[in-house]
Amino acid sequence: MRTILLIGAGKSTSHLLQFLCNKAKAENLHIEIGDINLANAQNLISGKPNCTAIKLDIFDEDERKKAIKKADLVISMLPARFHIEVAKYCLHFNKNMVTASYVSNEMEALDAEVKQKGLIFLNEIGVDPGIDHMSAMKVIDHIRSKGGKMILFESFTGGLVAPESDTNLWNYKFTWNPRNVVVAGQGGTAKFIQEGTYKYIPYHKLFRRTEFLEIEGYGKFEGYANRDSLKYRSAYGLEDVLTLYRGTIRRVGFSKAWNMFVQLGMTDDSFELENSESMSYREFVNSFLPYSPTDSVELKLRHYLKIDQDDIMWEKLVELDLFDTQKKIGIKNATPAQALQKILEDHWLLQEDDKDMIVMYHKFGYELNGKKHQIDSSMVAIGEDKIYTAMSKTVGLPLGIAALKILNKEITATGVVIPIHKDIYEPVLNELENHDIKFTEKEVPYMGYNPNNVAG
Repeated sequence: MRTILLIGAGKSTSHLLQFLCNKAKAENLHIEIGDINLANAQNLISGKPNCTAIKLDIFDEDERKKAIKKADLVISMLPARFHIEVAKYCLHFNKNMVTASYVSNEMEALDAEVKQKGLIFLNEIGVDPGIDHMSAMKVIDHIRSKGGKMILFESFTGGLVAPESDTNLWNYKFTWNPRNVVVAGQGGTAKFIQEGTYKYIPYHKLFRRTEFLEIEGYGKFEGYANRDSLKYRSAYGLEDVLTLYRGTIRRVGFSKAWNMFVQLGMTDDSFELENSESMSYREFVNSFLPYSPTDSVELKLRHYLKIDQDDIMWEKLVELDLFDTQKKIGIKNATPAQALQKILEDHWLLQEDDKDMIVMYHKFGYELNGKKHQIDSSMVAIGEDKIYTAMSKTVGLPLGIAALKILNKEITATGVVIPIHKDIYEPVLNELENHDIKFTEKEVPYMGYNPNNVAG
């Protein structure tokens, strides 16, 4: 019996655990799931064979050592900053490790030692990062195999609410960690390259510089720039590409509305609000507005943001009960971002039967035989309900598939790696198609960089 230790029983674990349990008998597996909240882990394994739930506090050295030592492979579903605590003991006990998170500097620093021990620490094998890498490299490698030269690469991913569960004016609900949504884009200027020119978008302008795209059968979307689109130039072998842009997908109109919160300062996570525990939603809004002895909070806000009363932007704010005097933030020493998250969770959490949706879109521009060509590639996945979400499916299945292939020595790479190599991405993508995660690719006339943008 081979033991896979799964650390973390959060929102994205449901499909991963189901996949591993379905494979347990044929693959001779035992799955041990550890979480600091034992009840969370026990609820996830209820009714599932070959599974054990344990209490695991990653900062309790004895618990961590004991769990990792007896595992054959470790999958960490912890927040990204905690993976390094797991990695150190995987290295000590000679265990392979898989995560869905970006490779941190601390993780990268372990590369030589991981290689020396013949281990693999496979990171960025979720949806974004993960499926985006694999699906992109598949097409890029195909273009190069024909003798084509890459000149443009754009990539967008979004976690959204499915059309049948889209019940609010924002066309959005939380499908993963709400905090990550509220603070998205902070901590650095977005940078990318456009037709050979480096471009930069500071946070306070990020949500007013959007791309537009259309997915057949699902309509129009918009995308705002990720923080560092240039990060993968060398990994993808795109050092000479003229345009490289990675972004996040939302429904059209979301970014303009979200920008209201940014301009007010409500997404700030750098300071604490006084008396936030007893602060009403209306008081929270008013705390960001100028004082007036006569004007209402509503009037001050409309003036401040230059919103007409009949503007859909105003209706979006009213829908969130922002001017309610009875509802309280209820969080002691909350930052503005934490208070805003609380308000949004009242309206944007998935209900029992709600379905979410993952949308991914790539644009590849290349030259071949003196002519410019373009390939558009897209993928849409729809969730089942609030537990078995499209987000948990597209994050969890690549993790589970890769973990099994490492255990079975079908993936033999060593070191701290991401899934950009054919011997990793090809078998994983092939198996994902069996679970209805598949891309539609088509040749279209070359359009260059998004024509909605001003040239130059």
